[in-house]
Amino acid sequence: MHRCGLYIHIPFCKSRCIYCDFYSTTCGSDVRQAYIGAVCNEMALRREYLSLPILSSVYIGGGTPSVLSPEELSRIFAAITEYWQLVPDAEVTLEANPDDITPDYAKALAALPINRVSMGVQSFDDDMLRFLHRRHTALQVHQAMDSLLSAGIDNLSIDLIYGLPNQTLDAWQEDLDKAFALPVSHASAYALIYEEGTALCRMREQGRVQETDEELSLQMYESLMNKAAAKGFLHYEISNFALPRREARHNSGYWSGMHYLGLGPAAHSFNGTSRQWNSPDLHAYTKAHGDTVGSELVTTETLTPQMQMEEMLLTRLRTAAGLNLTDFCHQFGQHALDALLARANPYIKNKTLAIADEHLLLTHEGLFVSDDIISSLFE
Repeated sequence: MHRCGLYIHIPFCKSRCIYCDFYSTTCGSDVRQAYIGAVCNEMALRREYLSLPILSSVYIGGGTPSVLSPEELSRIFAAITEYWQLVPDAEVTLEANPDDITPDYAKALAALPINRVSMGVQSFDDDMLRFLHRRHTALQVHQAMDSLLSAGIDNLSIDLIYGLPNQTLDAWQEDLDKAFALPVSHASAYALIYEEGTALCRMREQGRVQETDEELSLQMYESLMNKAAAKGFLHYEISNFALPRREARHNSGYWSGMHYLGLGPAAHSFNGTSRQWNSPDLHAYTKAHGDTVGSELVTTETLTPQMQMEEMLLTRLRTAAGLNLTDFCHQFGQHALDALLARANPYIKNKTLAIADEHLLLTHEGLFVSDDIISSLFE
């Protein structure tokens, strides 16, 4: 049975982090109420996008979904369970800010179908957190973890960022030691990106911050891999680490071709043959009451065989499992497989790619230059 996932975008934040380019806004509760009504309506109108009325994962991302009250979240889950059935072991994730997680809020989350919380920690250095305009402190991360565990939610993930301005290798290693000492089963870590239009990007242009040197960034990535492995975490995707059987099922679905429906402004959907994405416009979305079907609020792209091939390469090669060559041949033909292997051959020779058990995969060395390798495999 083909797995299906549901993504719901919550575009609200209490404040804006200087590096963030995700679509979000700082609005009041009246806008939130109207927005939740619109999301539930879009759910009703687009539920046929997924071929099966069964979900194996739900991911509520943002923005900051933990700004929603338990009552607001309850409305969303009432609509989900009206239109879909959750498989018995469905993974249901809420993204959260540590300072939003009080003992009462954690209990309220546990009373909903939520069984996994992904926390935006980013750093354990309070000065750095203030610089990034994060709302929480390092102490609040520990308090949030305690609250969630006490409430019975033990599938906990954290996000970290490395290559922060003036961050040393020692400081990053200290962050990692603190991260892996927490009762977490999953960690995602990303190199800081200076996205156009962000406050951080303007600070760099004004000479107020300097980008981390690439060599240091690679050392930080290697340190991340070593510390994670020492704590028993599997490096199952370029930026993601998990204890055995605690891989993020929803995100893994993105990398393995799962069909998913995305709701809300800027959300993306994929059903194997086409990709859709909603316009990043909260006002227009709420005004239309979430009715994106056939409107200018949604863009649809039908995937050509070439695009499907590139999609498969881009997603599968990010994972430790790699690209299943038998599946690739079955979908695109022997000629396409021969052409791919010819392009891959120089990387196999220099040991940045390898073939094992009919899978093409990045080696340890290949992880450091993954973007260059994957893009060069496209025709």
